[in-house]
Amino acid sequence: MEPRPNGQLLVLSNRIPKGDVPAGGLVYALHEALTGAGGTWIGTADPSHSAEPVLSPIGSGDYDRMTFPVTGTEYDGFYLGYANGVLWPLFHHRADLLDIQEGHFDAYAAVNRRAARVIADRIGPEDTIWIHDYHFLMVASELRKLGVENRIGLFLHIPFPNVTDIMALPEASMLAGWLAAHDLVGLQTERDVAAANDIVAQDGQAQHLNDGTWVRDGRVFNVEAFPIGIDAKGFAETAARVPAPDLLLRPGAPLLIGVDRLDYSKGLVHRFEAFGEFLERRADQTIRPTFLQIAPGSREDVSAYQDIREELERAAGSINGEHASLDWTPIRYIRHHIDRDTIAALYRKADVALVTPLADGMNLVAKEFVAAQDPEDPGVLILSHFAGASEQMDSALMVNPFDAGSFAQAIEQALTMPLAERQARHASLRDSVFEQDVAWWTDRYLKRLRGGSMVPV
Repeated sequence: MEPRPNGQLLVLSNRIPKGDVPAGGLVYALHEALTGAGGTWIGTADPSHSAEPVLSPIGSGDYDRMTFPVTGTEYDGFYLGYANGVLWPLFHHRADLLDIQEGHFDAYAAVNRRAARVIADRIGPEDTIWIHDYHFLMVASELRKLGVENRIGLFLHIPFPNVTDIMALPEASMLAGWLAAHDLVGLQTERDVAAANDIVAQDGQAQHLNDGTWVRDGRVFNVEAFPIGIDAKGFAETAARVPAPDLLLRPGAPLLIGVDRLDYSKGLVHRFEAFGEFLERRADQTIRPTFLQIAPGSREDVSAYQDIREELERAAGSINGEHASLDWTPIRYIRHHIDRDTIAALYRKADVALVTPLADGMNLVAKEFVAAQDPEDPGVLILSHFAGASEQMDSALMVNPFDAGSFAQAIEQALTMPLAERQARHASLRDSVFEQDVAWWTDRYLKRLRGGSMVPV
């Protein structure tokens, strides 16, 4: 295949939009970056019988969209097995949930090598490569083995494991080498950077220079924080434009909302238990708040996800059984997809958002909720210390989701907060969300990857 002209951008991600690119969010930000720079977006194809290192076009215009093949067996080992059965729990500090199976790493390595091969065949000498997330940690290393010297960046959307976590990974000794093959490793938070630096320091082959850069195998690389944002303006406009559905709430009854993918990292059971604790101890028992939790299922063939779903349903049933009346159900739990526009309208309608993961790279729900609010009468964000967003959003009510008592107190505080305090907290949060949006994040990362200086956060 003929290489692309010099100076373009090549993006690699596991998922790739195969139809129209949706407005807003990460996918749209990458679309905009590629539209401006020209280049290629590469992702995995649906599982097939082919294992050839070839690219198939799925769209073109200002840039090309292409996929490379993955076999069904590789998909089971690469995606379900190693990426989501090993790396996902490990990077979310749940080494107890690792499902290490023979052959899964081999499949992961095979898919990473194939991705490297199709990229090497595609790029021009001045092109920039931007790899996304934990599915492709080995690709840069494989590209270097093929002689590729282009600028290569990695952005990890999930948290980074600490030194103790990484001891549970059979391939732990390889991780520093995988990172060192990039020119820039981008992480969500400063604490993730500290964790990554600790792991590289343990490697023994890397040297940390006074300017903060690392040297390993003769290569200089950087590990830095780039907190991701949202399309704040677009999301705010959607929230204000779309009518909220009628939830048939009692007049004046508060609405609390949580929106998460069903995952053990999101702290959903802890959230339900804290809400139940609040109901038990609330000062005014005549207040009948409704907590709407939207949690679409994912990876439901993995036992850990089946377990969390069953535990969550038991908790919801127990709390509703204890506190519900004929005309009031405290917890409304929805486990199917709700479209993005409706979610935006629900955020604007809600009095409180509960964004309380046990571990999270960033958690954009926190930023979406803030963007959706009416500045004149805003709702209150309750945010976990363990969400990456907490480093930017310290005007939220911060909670430890493991402490149900203090969590319940935060819910009481949020529901009784005076308007002036709600407005002040929201104004501070809104400034951050709008100034450090997804376009700011994209520009900041790519300028740094291409050799520019850091723009302060």
